Amino acid sequence: QVQLVESGGGLVQPGGSLRLSCAASGRIFSIAAMGWYRQAPGKQRELVAVISSGGSTNYADSVKGRFTISRDNAKNTVYLQMNSLKSEDTAVYYCDAVQGTRVYWGQGTQVTVSS
Repeated sequence: QVQLVESGGGLVQPGGSLRLSCAASGRIFSIAAMGWYRQAPGKQRELVAVISSGGSTNYADSVKGRFTISRDNAKNTVYLQMNSLKSEDTAVYYCDAVQGTRVYWGQGTQVTVSS
């Protein structure tokens, strides 16, 4: 089992920044990709960004140029730096980790962008 704990969410004004963290623990060997998803009220969960064990990244078009995903393998932690936040970025953000055929999820952290 892999446990994921997200942190760093909160309330921020439009144009502001936040950094989310996701710490992995448990049987963390052979974790391949880790990523961030988000789910806004009334909408489906969507991919925000993903990073492979080798550091390759992929982003949703809506966040390219504003968000940066990074990974500290020594700390078993993945980060999401979010800049130039918009109201439409408001959602619960979830971290996931892929290990073989299994996908693990964190509990989510709320990000609210509002003036």
